[in-house]
Amino acid sequence: MNLLEKSVRFTRAREAQAAGYYPFFIPIEASSGTEVIVRGEPKIMMGSNNYLGLTHHPKVLAAAEVALKRYGSGCTGSRFLSGTLDLHEELEERLARFLGKEAALVFSTGYQTNLGTVATLIGRGDYIFMDKLNHASLVDSGRLAYGTVCRYPHGDMKALERQLAQTPPEAGKLIVTDGVFSMEGDIAKLPDIVALAEAYGADVLVDDAHAIGVLGEWGGGTAQHFGLEDKTTLIVATFSKSLAAIGGVVAGPESVIHFLKHHARPLIFSASMPPASVATVLAALDVIEEEPELRAALWRNTRRMQDGLKSLGCDIGESETPIIPVLIGDLNILAIQWRALFDAGVFTNPVIPPAVPQHSCRLRIAMMATHTDEQIDFVLDLFAQGIKQWAAM
Repeated sequence: MNLLEKSVRFTRAREAQAAGYYPFFIPIEASSGTEVIVRGEPKIMMGSNNYLGLTHHPKVLAAAEVALKRYGSGCTGSRFLSGTLDLHEELEERLARFLGKEAALVFSTGYQTNLGTVATLIGRGDYIFMDKLNHASLVDSGRLAYGTVCRYPHGDMKALERQLAQTPPEAGKLIVTDGVFSMEGDIAKLPDIVALAEAYGADVLVDDAHAIGVLGEWGGGTAQHFGLEDKTTLIVATFSKSLAAIGGVVAGPESVIHFLKHHARPLIFSASMPPASVATVLAALDVIEEEPELRAALWRNTRRMQDGLKSLGCDIGESETPIIPVLIGDLNILAIQWRALFDAGVFTNPVIPPAVPQHSCRLRIAMMATHTDEQIDFVLDLFAQGIKQWAAM
């Protein structure tokens, strides 16, 4: 087959576009946080990972504006050479304290953070143990690493222990898990993972992309949620959720961070995080620490939506966080339900394979602290109106 023939044979997306059920790459013309404008019409945003609503917080916007005027629009160089600002170092020191670690290193994206951290640390003869529902960036980091990748069924601690037990005792071992799973909304069994790591001489890396600002007494993430900061070797996170920007961080022992600074290719060979984004994250951390009522509002809204959906008979799986999947199963039914909500003024995310296993398609709802009761009730009313119609499909 000709190299490019696969692109000609790919017709699925065009068919969905022609039928009016294509839900991806929808251009947003304006946003106020919980509401966006699409093709001139307002939609309640129920698909954003903007958990604390900080993308429009006055302190965050003001900090970005100051940085933009002081440093310009970009760094035009890598962290390794001309792209390190005093702001980058300030943010790294701040995040190390926030996450309870000795040191931290900031990357340009969360995806690059995972690639740069895992693929750099895992060498020949080392082993990675990954939950099968880990984020794609973690999966890809394992593909780039030279070690052996072992994937265990989601949350199956017995399977993880069997894999650890079969590994040479002297081998380097890293257990890698999402803190909050992005398509399920459940929390990793970190206490069990830590216990197995200690029993088999492994280190633990937690991807807290969806946990920072959400879990923990002070919003510090999964390890803080369980009181296991000192038992978790490395924490990685992206800034594109609660921290309202773009970029990523790995935090851990100073020696490991120093090693990554000099060996992680995604850091060394990529332009550094833009100044306004760095300032945004610093301001977002200020708000998280100074306004805990935002996290309280997020959880109040989460419970309101979860309880409402369950009362309507919707299957939300094992969700225990602001990520609420409404499990549908069939792709065609999912497309119809997504379109009905969209036309009625609600922006949700339809999730299909390969992001989830076959026959587990779902509508993914993500709650924000800034959603109003009226917005939540409006969404629930739409689900209530559509339940009988969808059940007959």
